[in-house]
Amino acid sequence: MIIKNFIDNEFVESDDTIEVYNPATGEKISQVSSASAEDVNCALHTAKNAADYYGQLSISARKVLIDELIIKLKDDEETIIDLLIQETGKTYDVASYDFNMLVDCLGYYVEEVKRHYGETIPDYDGGHLNFLSYQPIGVVAGLLTWNFPLLNLGYKLGPALASGCASVFKISDKTPMASMRVAELISEVAFPKGTVNFLCGPGKVVSDALAQSPIPRLLTIIGSTFAGKKLIEQSPTTVKRLSLELGGDAPVLVFDDADLDAAVADIVGLKLANAGQICVAPNRVFVHRSIYEAFIEKAKALMESYRYVGDAGAGPELSPVVSEASVEQMLKFCQPESHKGTVVTGGKRANRPGYFMQPTLIKDVARDSALTCEEIFGPIMPVMPFDDLDDSFDLANDTEYGLSAYVYTQNLSRALEAEKRLHFGNILINEAHYSLQLPHGGLKQSGFGKDVSRLALNDYYDIKRISIKR
Repeated sequence: MIIKNFIDNEFVESDDTIEVYNPATGEKISQVSSASAEDVNCALHTAKNAADYYGQLSISARKVLIDELIIKLKDDEETIIDLLIQETGKTYDVASYDFNMLVDCLGYYVEEVKRHYGETIPDYDGGHLNFLSYQPIGVVAGLLTWNFPLLNLGYKLGPALASGCASVFKISDKTPMASMRVAELISEVAFPKGTVNFLCGPGKVVSDALAQSPIPRLLTIIGSTFAGKKLIEQSPTTVKRLSLELGGDAPVLVFDDADLDAAVADIVGLKLANAGQICVAPNRVFVHRSIYEAFIEKAKALMESYRYVGDAGAGPELSPVVSEASVEQMLKFCQPESHKGTVVTGGKRANRPGYFMQPTLIKDVARDSALTCEEIFGPIMPVMPFDDLDDSFDLANDTEYGLSAYVYTQNLSRALEAEKRLHFGNILINEAHYSLQLPHGGLKQSGFGKDVSRLALNDYYDIKRISIKR
């Protein structure tokens, strides 16, 4: 089966294709058309034409269309979740969450735009009426990664459709199946032709063409810091807005007064969710020396209770990583020279088909090792002790990234100090908590701009100041 690109409300085949594999088996399951620069240009022009019409529709008219799409998605839920599981190897629960985040984003933003109020501004001399007007920017170009194909799509498509923008999205060629099924459902709704376009293909072709075109007003990405830098490098053909959600390297600080059982369950649960392929997954775990060995033993026991997706038995499930190359990278991280510590459990490839890595716990990791300086993006958890004499917040901040940080403590003063001293866009204290209404975004080399929450809408609007002489 060849999956086609979605351009101008039609499915378009390309000369070249890219093979798609099931990570749980390692078997090829489909092929996707690889878009050319000409395909990208066509999608952008049709989006530009659609934006002129779609952006003029009222909020109520857009809501009718978006609500119809939501109904179609919910009716097709099990089919789409099955496609997600095939192309990602996810557990059913994680695939269901991935799907429902798309649905929830569509519903959230079409309601949130109703509350995106304008503003009147006082005139000091009383001679003018001054107010702000919000209008859709036109065309949005989005580059999405493979770890949560539909959640990532929802983060961008939700505000684009609700605000009145047209869009062109680069869908990951590793996980195109569920997204292109969504495109089929979009084609059944009476959106103006070209309002939404999906493309797959190499970043050197598709991403560069999107960035270099003068048509998009907003370039938005969920991906690596390297990909974000390349996007910036290619974009100065025109002045464009950028919204970048990039690399993680999330630190965790577990203090001596933490609820240890709750902390271990939370940290290991997030580390192994989606096989660790989450931008906010714990990447460097610092534990106070007085509870260090207890933490290691509890984390080891919990990690060893996991079973692989599809295996019978009790216990939480561990899904595969995305590719053979990812397995090889995980094995490289487990080499002594990469961590300079001690492997407590795991450290090897699972003895089964597919791209499975054992859940891995490594203690006494060197703070300057590759394992703590690179985003792991896999089921490997490095743990290091700290003492009272250490500046724990400096340990956490010792990274070029700044997406999420986690703190476990019952000390209110310490929690409030974390808010001031940690240089991260998301600071989570005593629980890893993410939700649609909460802003998500990074600092430093983790990018800028916000996904989800009402704040994300600001990127999709032009703000105009209007003054009328009285």
